[in-house]
Amino acid sequence: MKEFYINNDGIRLHSKLDMPASWQEGDKCPLAIIIHGFTGHMEERHIRAVAETFNDLGIASLRVDMYGHGSSDGEFHDHNLFKWLDGAMTVTDYAKKLDFVTDLYICGHSQGGLTTVMLAGMKPDDFKAALPLSPAVYICDGARKGFSHGQSFDPLHLPEEFEVAGLRLSGNYIRAAQMLDVEGAIERFTMPVLIVHGDEDEAVPVEWAQKAAEQYKDCRLALIHGDDHCYNYHLDKVLDAIREFISSIQ
Repeated sequence: MKEFYINNDGIRLHSKLDMPASWQEGDKCPLAIIIHGFTGHMEERHIRAVAETFNDLGIASLRVDMYGHGSSDGEFHDHNLFKWLDGAMTVTDYAKKLDFVTDLYICGHSQGGLTTVMLAGMKPDDFKAALPLSPAVYICDGARKGFSHGQSFDPLHLPEEFEVAGLRLSGNYIRAAQMLDVEGAIERFTMPVLIVHGDEDEAVPVEWAQKAAEQYKDCRLALIHGDDHCYNYHLDKVLDAIREFISSIQ
């Protein structure tokens, strides 16, 4: 494992690169970028398990703490999806320059899943496949309608800040989310997609995953029966779905 920071215009993004067990210096292999969710970080159980699964499949994994999260620079209060997407593009450009990389995959959970959807649409030529896990695609629609993370507001007259789970967050978070075109990003990405979603997700209703799966040109939807947002009950089935998907497209 290699631990380091990726510089995103002065913001240091904490990163960890793990190689497959069989990899040796001079070998080449694919790489998966893995992005955590809102209030999350790269060391969460499900994020680590996904990274290890990619490694088992012969794919290097690059986990990154996004702006204002984990051990990366920036304050949680000031983070928004513009900053996350800018960081994700920088991470992608970094990964493309690694001399061992053949193909790139993008994978993220929750808000990281939304970031995955957006990034794949923004840089469709860079990724062999996208794997949004419990993608929080509702964030943008909710922001435009006046609802975000359990908070209601006037979408045309936004608060300077609001509170989420006891944490203060700038109103710029909502302003950025209002401007993102999720459907446009989905339309632009024509490579294979796997969406994984628990059918008892308490944070992101499963209907959002079903709608996104219908909009993609080449998408498989793996519904995990009886599981929640972070796969606390059937993480093994999530990993099985990833293995099956990757094996089918390699």
